[in-house]
Amino acid sequence: MVLLNSESILVTGGAGFIGSNFIPFFLDKYPDYSIVNLDKLTYAGNLHNLSEVEQNPRYEFVKGDICNRELVSYIFDRYHINGIIHFAAESHVDNSINGPAIFIETNVKGTFTLLDVARQHWMNQPFEHKPEHMNSRFLHVSTDEVYGSLGSKGYFTEQTPYAPNSPYSASKASADMIVRSFFHTYGMNVVTTNCSNNYGPKQHTEKLIPTIIKNALSINPIPIYGDGQYVRDWLYVVDHCRAIDKVFHQGVLGQTYNIGGNNEKDNLYIVNTICKMLDGFVPLDNESKISSYKELITFVGDRPGHDRRYAIDASKIRNELNWAPNESFESGLMNTVKWYLIYFQGANNET
Repeated sequence: MVLLNSESILVTGGAGFIGSNFIPFFLDKYPDYSIVNLDKLTYAGNLHNLSEVEQNPRYEFVKGDICNRELVSYIFDRYHINGIIHFAAESHVDNSINGPAIFIETNVKGTFTLLDVARQHWMNQPFEHKPEHMNSRFLHVSTDEVYGSLGSKGYFTEQTPYAPNSPYSASKASADMIVRSFFHTYGMNVVTTNCSNNYGPKQHTEKLIPTIIKNALSINPIPIYGDGQYVRDWLYVVDHCRAIDKVFHQGVLGQTYNIGGNNEKDNLYIVNTICKMLDGFVPLDNESKISSYKELITFVGDRPGHDRRYAIDASKIRNELNWAPNESFESGLMNTVKWYLIYFQGANNET
């Protein structure tokens, strides 16, 4: 099927956590847009998370690697791509410590491949876009981890110097720099977002919040790194989707926008809050031999190079693009826990 709508947007990594929340949101909001979802379907990609759009005539899935230049060029030609929203990335810090090579391959080489193919299709020469692509835009989704670690005070701003501390964050920082170079060297219409920790439905169970829920429901130890006092600014995934929408349509070309939820929480607060919610939703019986899920909390050896605190100053996107999160951490967490209760119940029923 060839999508013939007025605007065809290439979404990379759309079967992942944020992408699979973004695609239904975007298709519902913009009836004149079509989306081509390019995803390699690694362990982190799940097409079941896109079941609500798989029959949508404005949606097309292509299985493939963003490093495959021939495939990316074919997609541009076949679907007349007018914009890119680039989620695809290897993103789990622990995995980057154990096997960094794939992070460099996907996050650095893959981002370059997408940019270079887009440049050749959208531009005649540096600083001269083809007439039909005057508004074609590349949005690169990055992370606050490129800034390194904060002390007990202060916030990351768009002017914070980069200081990545893991192979994952170093690979994302490298990709950010390549995106920046395509703006300054070629005049390409690019924007970058650096977001704080996302949470919400459809996240892979290797991540902190789903791991807590899964282990608690299985009455298994809930692992918490170190002393549990690592602080992150938590952003509900649908609020992140709304912010990406704002930047894609209204952001100033060449600019970077930090996106944060203004929800600084340490891991101890998160695990205790989830356990309290589960105590109410799924009360333990006598056979469990514990009275609260909190008794499953287990401190484990720390992660190498573990950054102590991240916190985002999102005033730029608030002031310039009129974006603000709709969800508090607690309301978003309640939505998340309820979603995973249904998800894990369904998974148990299938086994």
